[in-house]
Amino acid sequence: MTAYALAHLYPGEPHAEVVTYIERIQDTLDPYRGRFLVHGAEVETLEGDWPGTVVIIAFPGMEQARAWYGSPAYRALLPLRTRHMDGDTILVRGVPEGYDPRETARRVRERTEAAARP
Repeated sequence: MTAYALAHLYPGEPHAEVVTYIERIQDTLDPYRGRFLVHGAEVETLEGDWPGTVVIIAFPGMEQARAWYGSPAYRALLPLRTRHMDGDTILVRGVPEGYDPRETARRVRERTEAAARP
């Protein structure tokens, strides 16, 4: 099942090390079949506060996403960004093909109703 690396990166001053990070990141993704879905695009905030930008990288699965983030190649590259840009990064599994949120709602409703019973 597809997994995603998501980063919410806060505004920062441009720096040559960040440019080097961007130039080299794809080489760290290739062995894990990671590919950018969103990279530094301007966001349109509909609810809440979202300073900065978002990055979304897709991987074939959580195993590849974890392996990429922990890889020596990426760990060596990461400080080039983190020294100059703050942000939050997460890994998350996607939903399977044919996912229907109504099934999730049904299970949650059953648990909620069971918990409310004396």
